[in-house]
Amino acid sequence: MKILEFDIVVVGSGLAGLLAAYHAADYGTVALISKSELDISNSYHAQGGIAAAIGAQDHPIEHYNDTLIAGRNLCDQDAVKLLVEEGLERVKELIAQGMEFDKDEDGALILGLEGGHSQRRILHAGGDATGKMMTSFMLHKVIERSEITTFEYCAALKIIVEDNCCKGIQALHYTTGENILFLGNSTILATGGLSRLYSRSTNPYTATGDGIALAWQAGAELADMEFIQFHPTALAINGEDAYLISEAVRGEGAHLIDVNGIRFMPEIHPLAELAPRDIVASAIFKRMQETGANVNLSLRHLDNDTLNERFSSIGAHLKQLGIDLMTDLIPIAPAAHYMVGGIRTDLYGATSIPSLFACGEVAATGVMGANRLASNSLLECLVYGKRAVEKARHLNKNKPLKSEIKTINLNANTDQVFLDIKNELANIMSDHVGIVRNGLGLEKALARIDEIAAQYNINSSDYNYHKIINLTDICRTITLSAIERKESRGGHVRTDYPVEIKEQLHHILQEKGKKIHYEAVRTAN
Repeated sequence: MKILEFDIVVVGSGLAGLLAAYHAADYGTVALISKSELDISNSYHAQGGIAAAIGAQDHPIEHYNDTLIAGRNLCDQDAVKLLVEEGLERVKELIAQGMEFDKDEDGALILGLEGGHSQRRILHAGGDATGKMMTSFMLHKVIERSEITTFEYCAALKIIVEDNCCKGIQALHYTTGENILFLGNSTILATGGLSRLYSRSTNPYTATGDGIALAWQAGAELADMEFIQFHPTALAINGEDAYLISEAVRGEGAHLIDVNGIRFMPEIHPLAELAPRDIVASAIFKRMQETGANVNLSLRHLDNDTLNERFSSIGAHLKQLGIDLMTDLIPIAPAAHYMVGGIRTDLYGATSIPSLFACGEVAATGVMGANRLASNSLLECLVYGKRAVEKARHLNKNKPLKSEIKTINLNANTDQVFLDIKNELANIMSDHVGIVRNGLGLEKALARIDEIAAQYNINSSDYNYHKIINLTDICRTITLSAIERKESRGGHVRTDYPVEIKEQLHHILQEKGKKIHYEAVRTAN
């Protein structure tokens, strides 16, 4: 088995991973590992933008308050304070480095409005291609650094822990079938989310939660796994992917219309279509159940010549399907979009395993609470991707490995087995652990997940069986947290516990081999 040694190992090539690798290169050699091409990530596909209190009339305290409100008071206040204050500085640094956000004819930044924000504070690049533009910008900077070595098509298999310390990761190269050990003084997981666990998702095919599963298996603490954010407006056409229709479209005035032509959001929330995402998604889901049909997004009432240019990528995609952005009703339905919880970290991205760090969507920093405020995710990548390096760079050289690492092999003969199980789990999660849940459905889901896990937990060297166990581990942790939280809060809605309960205002933590336990929400210093 090939062994490669670096000062810092970064797993994941989304914005958080790219930022971490870029900053880590100032302090030593870096391995940047991606399970696909470097530009396949949730960050790359982000349409909405990045939130920062950069406007003349805005202030970080307002951004802070909006984040806490959207997060249903489950946000760790110290983490949010860092996000909005350091985030503003990170955005300014990015602009100083040459990152170009959209500006008007006078050269002023164009600031958009999205759900849950009290101010226009969303910066965009390339209209609705912000994630692509920011990721490409950072990828270019990463490639320029000689200290960084990139590894594409390498899937993380195992986090190597000895003497209660992370020593690196084992990975499988898809094209050669070779197992590689990446050893480092510290390892930073930036592996992204898990929304591809669901049958309808806005995420790329790579977002299957591998990093969370491997961290769980290694003994790291997970937090708030019950909170899955469903984006309210994903295209709903039979045979087509759940293509994201950016929240910024509603920010510019688009309406949600049911099959009977009724605009229903004003009666549900004072912010109407710009209510926080959990409220809008639940309202759409309920209206779909009542009417038996999808909801439509409508821009027909808007007379704005700039919107086609502003949403050029969305408009072009819809045009290929015979839909005109400005004149046609756009059929939409919620789709799994963002993992709010994840690997529990401190304010520097450190996990409960020494020398193992996490940042970006894979991490539960405490910023998101029970529901992510729109466009805070790219900002979190900027802030915590850098903070993780600030602590990781001080770690000393790890001692050599003592244990023998088992090889995992590709096996095309079991590819269909994996796909069948993956699809079954996606249906289970969508039916019982989706937008709206109840105790009976959750228990039914858990029973079947455990059956599948027992069938394939056979200590096999087959990569497909390894992936099945990853999936069942993640599905189980989500479902167990959803059973444990007996209330409705943010992205977790239960029909049998339909309201928020004060006594449930805590993080739900899980650690392999231990009972579920709670942690109080942290206050700001």
